[in-house]
Amino acid sequence: MNRTAKTLLVAALVGVVGMAFRVSWNAQRDVARTVGADATAALLYPFVVDGLMALALVATLVLTGRDKTFALRVLAGYTAASLVLNYVHGLVPALHGGGRRMQLADWAPANWVLVLLATSLPVGSIFFGSDLVAKVLHHRAPAITDQGESAQPATNRLGSDLHESAPETSLEVTELPAPESTESVPAVGSVRPVESMPTVEPVGAIESVPVKAVAAVESAPRRATGRVPESARTPRPTRTPDELLAEARSVTADWSDAELTAEAIRKAVRTSSANGRLLRDTLRAERSAPDAGAEATAA
Repeated sequence: MNRTAKTLLVAALVGVVGMAFRVSWNAQRDVARTVGADATAALLYPFVVDGLMALALVATLVLTGRDKTFALRVLAGYTAASLVLNYVHGLVPALHGGGRRMQLADWAPANWVLVLLATSLPVGSIFFGSDLVAKVLHHRAPAITDQGESAQPATNRLGSDLHESAPETSLEVTELPAPESTESVPAVGSVRPVESMPTVEPVGAIESVPVKAVAAVESAPRRATGRVPESARTPRPTRTPDELLAEARSVTADWSDAELTAEAIRKAVRTSSANGRLLRDTLRAERSAPDAGAEATAA
């Protein structure tokens, strides 16, 4: 709607309100004379009621929250009071012209109520009007925020803040203590496949290689464990190559050549796969050379 159309609409509204006020002014003036107001007071009486209605309407457009609710209640109350006075004026023809010394209603309690209503409206207009003006003068418009910032919901800002403040998690490599032996004993009736095949080393250089494990990714950062001190490690017996060979000879003394395999020797003496193969080759070599084996046994 352009400015010309808006101007015409406002002008039409003002005309309608002015004519309505003129009609209501006639009725309220006659009621004011009936309850004892002089000519000047009766002339100003309609401005007290209908004027406060206009003031409350403007206050509802400016105020917010509880203040706006209060202004709406004042507007509704004075609108109802004006409606009652106009209704009584139309119901009692004797009031037309401002007749004095007469009742607003034939029933005494109803007359008392109507007189109380007509006489209390000016006092209420002073109280409520002053309060509304004070609220309008002390009202502060909400601060205008940046358009880009206001468009972003509060939940999105909160989520972005949490996302930015979240600590970065990374994979931590922790060096664990070396186990007693690199082999593991599988359950009876099942053979565990060898996960890795280390390089074959001489029997005299059998050493346990420390195992490196990757720590699980956690939501909260934690300090790296580091190397376990020697005092905290579990003591483990270390067998020399000669002790391994002697133990293998003792265990496999009653074995046939078909039973003499690296896996069987590894399980029997609880050693690694590499040592099992070395022991198998050594024992087979001794069996293939009876004289060498006899000399070794005598020694």
